[in-house]
Amino acid sequence: MATTRAALTDVDIHQLVKGATADERAVAAHKLCRTMDRETLSPEDRRAAEEILRVMAADAAELVRRAVAVTLRSSPLVPRDVAMRLARDVESVSTPILSFSPVFTDEELQEIVRIGGPIRQVAIANRPMVSERVSATIVEHGVEKAVQTLCANDNAHFADSTLKQVVERFAKSEAVLAAVAYRRALPLAVTERLITVVSDQLRDHLINHQALSPETAIQIASGGQERATIDLVDQAGRTPDLKAFAAQLHAASRLNASLLLRALANGHMGFFEWGLSELSGVPHHRTWLMVHDAGPLGLKAIYERAGLPTKLFSAFRAGVDTFHSMELDGGPQDLVRFQERMLQRFLTQPKAASREDMDYLIDKLDKARKESRALARQA
Repeated sequence: MATTRAALTDVDIHQLVKGATADERAVAAHKLCRTMDRETLSPEDRRAAEEILRVMAADAAELVRRAVAVTLRSSPLVPRDVAMRLARDVESVSTPILSFSPVFTDEELQEIVRIGGPIRQVAIANRPMVSERVSATIVEHGVEKAVQTLCANDNAHFADSTLKQVVERFAKSEAVLAAVAYRRALPLAVTERLITVVSDQLRDHLINHQALSPETAIQIASGGQERATIDLVDQAGRTPDLKAFAAQLHAASRLNASLLLRALANGHMGFFEWGLSELSGVPHHRTWLMVHDAGPLGLKAIYERAGLPTKLFSAFRAGVDTFHSMELDGGPQDLVRFQERMLQRFLTQPKAASREDMDYLIDKLDKARKESRALARQA
């Protein structure tokens, strides 16, 4: 073991195999594992190191076995038989290797979930990446704490059917339902099922942070969900089907000048286009041309065709001009910069927007600034 011996002496190896105390062997084990993980080993040296790992993984002292599991928990160099032996060990040894080791296959992790008990299930649920297959097995066989940990792990992948199963299996567990509700993105069907079973606080979070179907959003906005509030402008920015959303709002008499102006001021140009298309009866591709590519009279023509108030046209004109004048790069500051520019335009034009709409936009700008500062602190 020429390369390994450069960092690991004969005394170290002797201490590893013959050390009088567990502490001595644990120190030697830690040193060998660090050497394996950091040095480039020849095939011969690696085979020799793996044999020593097998000796360490079978050591009678838990301290030694734990030193191996902790030091090599994220290393791809651990032989699979050694990893499996450590995974079956006592919890202080198995937890580090199960939580991080990349050497396990999905099939091995699934088997451990089924027979390994709650502590191992939680460790696997908390891994840096959990596949859909492993997630499905945890949801089917895992204890409540394991499923809660899995749902709180944004690096865990779920099939839509698996998330639905979570909600059905743990419909009475506030901890699990909260973990699902606070995931970054949820399937539409899961969001709408959760709304019917979670607490008021979680319901408001779901309604104002996840996409809803147009029917559900309108029902909530119309008071169909007691104590729930919704911002249809935010929903317009989340919905995957702008055409259907605009059509449903129109059918419910909720597609009006105030909603379109607020959406435009928040940068939701796509929804503004579909809203004008719906109100005017003009196909979307022609509406798009009139808003963006038909000269100074195009917007006015489609605006009048949509039957929107003449006194507010200058505000919509300012919004479209502001949108065209800005280079939005998709960064976290886009919304703040756009809203600031819109407010400046509105404030310098008399009667550009109603007092209620101005208060709404100022409040949205304040929230966007706070979120932007929070993101900057996390960066």
